[in-house]
Amino acid sequence: MAKEKQIFYCKECGYESSRWLGQCPACKGWNTFVEEKVTVKSKASGKVTPVSERPKATSIKNVSSSEETRIKTGIGELDRVLGGGIVKGSLVLVGGDPGIGKSTLLLEMCKNLVETDTKVLYVSGEESVSQIKSRAVRLGITEGTVMEEKLMLLSDNDMDNIESQIDALSAEVVIIDSIQTIMSGDIDNAPGTISQVREVTARLLQIAKQKDCAVFIVGHVTKEGTVAGPRTLEHMVDSVLYFEGDESGGFRLLRANKNRFGSTNEIGVFNMVDSGLEEVTNPSEFFLSGRPESASGSVVVCTVEGTRALLVEIQALCTDSNFNMPRRTSVGLDYNRINMLIAVLEKRGGISMSGCDCYVNIAGGMKMNDPSTDLGVLCAIYSSFRDRPIDDHTVIIGEIGLAGEIRGVRNVAQRVKEAAKLGYTRVILPKSNQSKELSGMGVEVIYVSGLREALDIL
Repeated sequence: MAKEKQIFYCKECGYESSRWLGQCPACKGWNTFVEEKVTVKSKASGKVTPVSERPKATSIKNVSSSEETRIKTGIGELDRVLGGGIVKGSLVLVGGDPGIGKSTLLLEMCKNLVETDTKVLYVSGEESVSQIKSRAVRLGITEGTVMEEKLMLLSDNDMDNIESQIDALSAEVVIIDSIQTIMSGDIDNAPGTISQVREVTARLLQIAKQKDCAVFIVGHVTKEGTVAGPRTLEHMVDSVLYFEGDESGGFRLLRANKNRFGSTNEIGVFNMVDSGLEEVTNPSEFFLSGRPESASGSVVVCTVEGTRALLVEIQALCTDSNFNMPRRTSVGLDYNRINMLIAVLEKRGGISMSGCDCYVNIAGGMKMNDPSTDLGVLCAIYSSFRDRPIDDHTVIIGEIGLAGEIRGVRNVAQRVKEAAKLGYTRVILPKSNQSKELSGMGVEVIYVSGLREALDIL
């Protein structure tokens, strides 16, 4: 007989309770509990694994280790974020806003995989197979390839049938689009509920590990930008990738929030065009395209994402305020950090901004938390406040302390090399980063130790 029970889940972290709670004890969120009636069907007694066939504990010295077998996706930016390619037996969660390009990226990945004789199964619970084919034709990724012969499509939301198709095709890579549309017959709840998402993900994890195939699952996101469903979903998978960007613009960023087989600091940069997603091999040039010349409030800074140095433009605008409390607005940078930096500029730079509204923006839609951009942000605000442009060929790097001191940053040589590569002739750096290695890179390096000294130079 099937057993039915009533459970309350926290939709933010997946915490379970037998009764409704106003505040979640795990994540401290308010009004996050939702009610679900879970019906679990009893398993047949014949499916119980005998004790003699169950796995036994093994000494670690008897376990052989080897390098993970990776499959190249043919998309350099995606390989970079994954840590060098797809690891066999891995479970990867891809999240992002609707229409951001998740399905497009995975479909283009399928094209490259089948051209290297990799067996791929694309499962969609949202589209029919003819709709998937139409999208592939519209993107132009079936022309002149063997994709139409080797890429297998399945439109179904029954987990039992999906598992049988994976076995029948011996698929090496499986795409599930999306996890919220798939349902398991062991639970009577509707697709997309917390219990269904958790059960389906657990079965996909088991399939990936037992059959040594890589599984990509697409997940919808909430309005806060996190994957919909229980937080335990992110703990179950091997990698969590987030696709970011503005739907109205072409710029896209792929980040790894979790990666058991590589770094989580790497990013992939893409540009959305009519024919699909294009890789951006030189992100610095892409972010700086269209930068105004000799404009006040515009500063170029250099940040490091993983192994890649990126030059981006920070823009600031200071205007007279019409209110008793001036406005502070930040896009792409932490709002509280901007308020702190403005306080440092007032106290240590001798400037009164109590009557000015201040707006700070990173051009191109980039989001950064790198403290090495602090000095660039203050210089941009100071430039706009004085309405005096900063030299267009200058890159500013440095972290600001509350005492107005400029602290050292990491990967200085890499940053200066990137600035020289794009034709910048002057770099302002913290004095603690002074090195003979930087003198031979073809750019003028100016070292500063305090905020007042940096403002005087500019």
